[in-house]
Amino acid sequence: MSETGHDLHSLFPDHGPALHALKLEDAHFRALAEQHHDVTLEIRRIEDGLVAASDVRIEALKKQRLQLLDEVAELVAAQEAA
Repeated sequence: MSETGHDLHSLFPDHGPALHALKLEDAHFRALAEQHHDVTLEIRRIEDGLVAASDVRIEALKKQRLQLLDEVAELVAAQEAA
């Protein structure tokens, strides 16, 4: 399964202004976005066969990515409510 389309703008297509504002104003958001990017890249590398990993490892990475997305979604909602 390809991980294409897992960038934050693809995942939150209706929230571009909030994502942009958070990127400019919130260091914590920037750290989360960077972590999300890194985890997604690692998943892609594993699924492309460039890095060996167990099923347990890839599932852990996918759960980590979901947790990051949950936190991003909370920040986006708070930004839009402000």
